Amino acid sequence: MTGANGLAKLRWPYALGLLATVVFVAGYGMAQGLRPNEREAKPQVNVQDKDDIRKADSKIWVLELKFYDPRLIPVDIPGRGRKLCWYMKYQLLNNTPDPHFFNPDFELVTHDKPGLYRDQVLPKVEEAIKQIEDPTGHLDIKNSVTIASKPIPVSKPGLPRPVTGVAIWDDVNPESNRYSIFVSGLSNGWSLAEDPADPTKQIIRRKTLQLNFRRVGDRYYQTPDEIKFVPPAEWIYRSTNVKIPGINVAEKAPPQAPKK
Repeated sequence: MTGANGLAKLRWPYALGLLATVVFVAGYGMAQGLRPNEREAKPQVNVQDKDDIRKADSKIWVLELKFYDPRLIPVDIPGRGRKLCWYMKYQLLNNTPDPHFFNPDFELVTHDKPGLYRDQVLPKVEEAIKQIEDPTGHLDIKNSVTIASKPIPVSKPGLPRPVTGVAIWDDVNPESNRYSIFVSGLSNGWSLAEDPADPTKQIIRRKTLQLNFRRVGDRYYQTPDEIKFVPPAEWIYRSTNVKIPGINVAEKAPPQAPKK
């Protein structure tokens, strides 16, 4: 019959094995340079790219995005009342040779309950998010307007220079459980395609990052950490309303001198 000492001897190797597993998993995460719940979306090549983004002198640049799973936060918004808002914290890294401006466009699309929601600048919500995500102000979290005011600086090997931002959405359908967030502005890549509704016109598509998520709760039990990423992160060329002179908008003719 095994006594207390015998049980202790049997448990000891198990405890060592469990400890080794925990150390390995933690070490692997540190080796990847990612914090818990942090995801990476590194630049990828698309067939529509007009240049090879892997070349140092490529005419197409792509910023790297690190992002966290979206979270929910209840906030009293002036003029709107108490709202349950979505937000996604992210960091930008510029591993290209030159600084580039990031003019963000975050679109949240619900698939099972069709809807499209655009990122909003809501100061009261932004303030509440900073109290949770950056109470000391060290990260200097920016919204979609302030992050576009300066170019994203170039990161050097071993010396990353991340810029932290947050995207915010309001009134997302609480019945939905499947979502995609489309992030435009991370690249200057674009392509032309024929408009299916009018063959005489062309549609502009931008190089866009697609992030897919699912929610594990229901509308009556919504918690901050119930939205989970569904890998992988995908780079696609997606149609846009951006106007480019000479392509999908007529260029203005230079003013003519008045006739004498």
